[in-house]
Amino acid sequence: MTTPENPFEALMKMGEGWTKELGPVMEAFEKMVPTMPKEAMEAFMGKGASPDGLDAKTRLLLTLQGLIFQGALLESQIRLTFRHLKEADASDQEITEAIALAGLFAGAPAMTKALQLFTAMQGEKT
Repeated sequence: MTTPENPFEALMKMGEGWTKELGPVMEAFEKMVPTMPKEAMEAFMGKGASPDGLDAKTRLLLTLQGLIFQGALLESQIRLTFRHLKEADASDQEITEAIALAGLFAGAPAMTKALQLFTAMQGEKT
């Protein structure tokens, strides 16, 4: 007698395969997307959009955590978020702490992948 496949597990495998297939397309897209200036981010995503709400840097840190919670599969989007966080004056310490905190909920593999991507980005800058 065969054990039926878990539908959730099958869905997750299908999503991972689709994400991997999209990887090269997203990497090309990543190179085409310019980094938004800090002032524009603040105007459209931060205090300009919601004066009593979160600033753009905090929203980007939350975006980073959301991408990590999804398993850190979307490498291009994570790199774009890192790039915009640096433009928003986020320190390496703030980014690393956001990644580490996400690891508490997303697990060590997702946290490790995000840290590897961030370390690689830092290596490219030097």
